Amino acid sequence: MTSHAALRIAPLRASVPEAEWQARLDLAACYRLCEGYGMSDMIYTHITARVPGSPGHFLINPNGMLFGEITASSLLKVSVDGDILYKPDLPYGLHPAGFTIHSAIYRARPDAMAAMHTHTIAGMAVSSLKCGLLPLTQTATRFYGRIAYHEFRGPERDPSERDALAQTIGPLNYCILRNHGMLTLGESVPEAFTAMWGMERACQAQLQAMACNTELNMPSEEVVAKSCAMYDPPNSRRYGLLEWPGLLRKLDLMDSSWRD
Repeated sequence: MTSHAALRIAPLRASVPEAEWQARLDLAACYRLCEGYGMSDMIYTHITARVPGSPGHFLINPNGMLFGEITASSLLKVSVDGDILYKPDLPYGLHPAGFTIHSAIYRARPDAMAAMHTHTIAGMAVSSLKCGLLPLTQTATRFYGRIAYHEFRGPERDPSERDALAQTIGPLNYCILRNHGMLTLGESVPEAFTAMWGMERACQAQLQAMACNTELNMPSEEVVAKSCAMYDPPNSRRYGLLEWPGLLRKLDLMDSSWRD
């Protein structure tokens, strides 16, 4: 793997407002965590954060950097109209599909401050099942009934796909892109990450249970409804906030270069 130093990315901290720098730190950490937890896809897929105080701008990975190479200073700053407002001095630009998916979210959902899209094996497999994500486990009931399903019409590189995707998602924060992958939204980067982590584990558990080729023990409708309701506000805390400091400590113990 190319070393971070070899990329020669100029430090950006002194050049951006503190709120934007914090968003960059959280987003860079999210990329590293995505890599560390096996949810990356080389240079493909995208995680973004809206720039605080600039609702029409968001941060996204340069198309060419591995997730394990992302740093706070390396992230592109783009507008929802596709203008690149900042890019590091690297031969990497904006990925069309990444822009289409994430600009759709930030145009349609003023409450969304972060979005995460993955192509994991488990996520792609469940996205290809007619049944989608089943309420087989406690973890799955956190998401069951709250997931939008967006039909596959080819790679999302056509800007006209933005309105269709926004309409599919509506007010929901979780989406399975049929025959493609998964998408989570959040009011923060930690919230979007922990949602994806939970969905990923629910998908993995479902696939392993289905692979056993024996009858599944599906909870009753009453139990599913009760369990799902326990994840409704105010019954459930906002996920991500409690977990995030520990996850950052974990990253720093391994490699703190994401903070550059």
